[in-house]
Amino acid sequence: MKPSDAPRLGVGKLPADALGRCLARIPRHERVALGPAVGEDVAAIHFGDRLLVAKTDPITFASDLVGWYAVNVNANDIATAGARPAWFMASALLPEGCTETEADTIFDQILSACDALDCALVGGHTEVTYGLDRPIVVGCMLGETAPDHLVTTGGAQPGDEIIMAKPIAIEGTALLAREAPERLRDAGLPDDLVARCRDFLFQPGISVVREALAAAQAAPVHSMHDPTEGGLATALREICSAAGVGIRVEADRLLILNETWDICAGLGLDPLGLIASGSLLVTAAPGDSPQIAEAIRATGAAAAVIGTVVEAAEGVRIVEHGRARALPEFPRDELARFLERA
Repeated sequence: MKPSDAPRLGVGKLPADALGRCLARIPRHERVALGPAVGEDVAAIHFGDRLLVAKTDPITFASDLVGWYAVNVNANDIATAGARPAWFMASALLPEGCTETEADTIFDQILSACDALDCALVGGHTEVTYGLDRPIVVGCMLGETAPDHLVTTGGAQPGDEIIMAKPIAIEGTALLAREAPERLRDAGLPDDLVARCRDFLFQPGISVVREALAAAQAAPVHSMHDPTEGGLATALREICSAAGVGIRVEADRLLILNETWDICAGLGLDPLGLIASGSLLVTAAPGDSPQIAEAIRATGAAAAVIGTVVEAAEGVRIVEHGRARALPEFPRDELARFLERA
């Protein structure tokens, strides 16, 4: 196929099959304990008797909190691997015309977020570049853990229960309230609801570091994963892809805030496919899940068993009103779909 004949990609994650083809070409190194794979969010490298756990993720959407975001989303993935976030680096790409004050603000956001998580900013790069209409920050978070404490997305096992910590989609709800307040008002949503949702970034908050570390310390955890782009539905499919399993979830057990339902209904969006940093998925043996859920609740977060891990042949299903159907697929995040449509 000629490059000009190849299908054009939409905004959002690279399709899983295309990503898988790229990752399959990467040679393995003997010190790499966990390398790149569809559904896995971190790398782990042997360093003596410890594992160095590494994560990189960019913040590319328009946000007045781009520096703060970069720290928190990268820290989440380190924590879901069973490691404590410790060192952060950032590459900040600023648009032409950006002021020194705007650069200072991003830097202060990064420092503030690192301080809140007790991790250190250790380096990075900053430049003004052409072709951008907003700042972009690419973060890299590092942490460490013992080899036998590493938690992977691909560790889910048939028979596991699936524990959800904190509701979906905290992040998407907050971003819609921040990016499209007029559209929400036009849809009949009251100003006080929109204002309340703007602050969801901080309360309930998009960080799951405390919850993930509490879960990993409470009992043996088979896998952890935080739903991000593509929402809960995509995160569940990523677990299935990484672990070679199926999943069955109960719709009436999902943790979804009333405000999220209201905003999604007003804009014609599905909360299952809406970007969802701030929620956490944990799988563990049924005998261990009550202890893990209780440890999560002890941090002040909500937790619920929402389903089970099944054999791959059973697929990815959601049960509503006693009837099972295929979990919806979202090739693009609902936020990206809305912003492009708007």
